[in-house]
Amino acid sequence: MTRPLRLGFPVKVMGRQGLKTQDTRRWQKNPHLKCSLELLDRVLDYLAAERLDMYRLSSDIAPYATHPDMPQFHAMVADSDAELRAFGAKARALDIRLSFHPSQYVLLNSPDPELTRKSIWDLSSQAEMLDRMGLDDEAVMVTHVGGVYDDREASRVRWIEGFEACPEHVRRRLVLENDDIRFDAADALWIHERTGVRLVFDYQHFWCLNLQGLDMRETLERFLASWPAGVRPKLHFSSPRTELHELKQKITPKQRAAAKAGTAKARKGELLKGPVKATARVKTVLRPPIWTGHADFTNPFEFATFMRMAHGLEFDVMMEGKSKDLSLLRLRPDLLRFAPDVAARFGITAADAGRLATDEAALERGVDAEEEADVDEGAQLLAAE
Repeated sequence: MTRPLRLGFPVKVMGRQGLKTQDTRRWQKNPHLKCSLELLDRVLDYLAAERLDMYRLSSDIAPYATHPDMPQFHAMVADSDAELRAFGAKARALDIRLSFHPSQYVLLNSPDPELTRKSIWDLSSQAEMLDRMGLDDEAVMVTHVGGVYDDREASRVRWIEGFEACPEHVRRRLVLENDDIRFDAADALWIHERTGVRLVFDYQHFWCLNLQGLDMRETLERFLASWPAGVRPKLHFSSPRTELHELKQKITPKQRAAAKAGTAKARKGELLKGPVKATARVKTVLRPPIWTGHADFTNPFEFATFMRMAHGLEFDVMMEGKSKDLSLLRLRPDLLRFAPDVAARFGITAADAGRLATDEAALERGVDAEEEADVDEGAQLLAAE
């Protein structure tokens, strides 16, 4: 019997207080990968208890391991070989799929050769960790093409050159994702045809940027086909934010003086959250949603519609809701309630209803969403320019 499809989430654990996912101490305190792995060992226990079987590791679990000015940390990964092997063995025993998503500052297509060299070093370190964990080819590192730098064609070619400069253990684990504001699915396919790099389909990004007007089902099939036989592909799914976006803006002394004098004029079309006092120094402006932004939770109807469109295809799904694991704790009972056929593809059946209801009830106590942008949200990619 084929293993049910997996659902996963990235990095931060919100469903259980006190679970840290990496050693965040400053360099003066000598942080270490071994400490991160001790913290992550408890995360694996939580994942197993909640039957969450896919997880994205923070790209910073080996602090300063590739910092050019701190050679004292450069042997950190090799020195943690035994701990990495033990951690990987535990993940395999629990059947938890692991991955990395290097930060937006890791760029293979930078016109600056030094930045590209540093990026390859970062990728090499993360690939080495996955290798030392003894993980198979399903454990990947997801990256984007990068910046446009005023020439999309040249930037695509430069990514290929950067990929070809990577050592073998990096090329074996690196996968390329379509993004939401620069390089779409057609670009990713163009690069795949010239390099063989595996592709990760991002649902929300596909809606945000599809310059060639590609068909979703056909494109998804082509992305999945980029993976070798026997290695299950993965994709990313998230729902867009739909709520009004609150933006804090400073009120200048000149504007404040005008307000006191009664001569202040609102900007045309500006929508404020509430009246602004004449003595106020900040105002809250309401803006429509940015469709590249990830919602806190996944719209179950949208996800069920996508999964039915993808009927007959096999892949694991990294859910990128900003409430992390909480979005999965809510999605699973939602699927069982509204789309049991989709739930069954993930091994969720009526026998799980009681356990899932307990998770859902716990969420009613309230959830604080992650405030920082995810590594692959469009706003973060601005750093690539």
